[in-house]
Amino acid sequence: MLLVMDIGNTNTVLGLFDGDRLVHDWRIRTEVNTTADEYGILLKNLFETQDLRFNAVTDIIISCVVPPVLRDVEGFCRKYFQIQPLVVGPGIRTGMPILYDNPKEVGADRIVNAVAAYEKYRSATIVVDFGTATTFDYVSERGEYMGGVICPGILISCEALFQKASKLPRVEIFARPKSILAKNTIGSMNAGIVFGYAGLVGGIIQRMKKEIQTPLRVVATGGLAPLIASECPEIEEVDDYLTLKGLKILFERNQH
Repeated sequence: MLLVMDIGNTNTVLGLFDGDRLVHDWRIRTEVNTTADEYGILLKNLFETQDLRFNAVTDIIISCVVPPVLRDVEGFCRKYFQIQPLVVGPGIRTGMPILYDNPKEVGADRIVNAVAAYEKYRSATIVVDFGTATTFDYVSERGEYMGGVICPGILISCEALFQKASKLPRVEIFARPKSILAKNTIGSMNAGIVFGYAGLVGGIIQRMKKEIQTPLRVVATGGLAPLIASECPEIEEVDDYLTLKGLKILFERNQH
């Protein structure tokens, strides 16, 4: 089986593939000081809850945007699986031209998403990834990574609001606000966060489409993608597993 790991600034998403089938996936917090042995204990428990065993894993691929974490995760893979993982980065075969001023600057997760989206649609696509930062990446109809946009993620924006406006309470963002005309403080904040962020996302997509001037699809992924997509008609589809699928594709493209 293939273990895929997408290590983001806030969360780490893991998936276990048996051939083309995603057997199971997990989402855990990304902790900078977690040791290789702590990863071993954590993942062993996750595997056992699904009646899975470490010895079923034959290959591992990692996408990581938190360099201090990568060393310990690689150490965990070597110690507990006896596998040197494939790490997405410079030198890996992506099958996609990266038309960025400095291709090494592009986050591994953005490349993974772009590869997965083009493999799925084989057409010009904008990928919106709702992570710690929200990224918008454009892949041309020829399968070229053309660049995109990075803006503060929705949770970062909320945290700034909570910290700088001392009288405002913390709110949890899980559901669509009942109305844009809220009657209490928490409702007002929820409406501003969800509807406001949906407006930001829709506005960026519209500007990208205006500049690109070619028919394209828009797909979203990431934890809060379903909530924002429900209020953003510019998003045509949500794919919760786009990044995991992209990691599997990249692993297959790098087998000799």
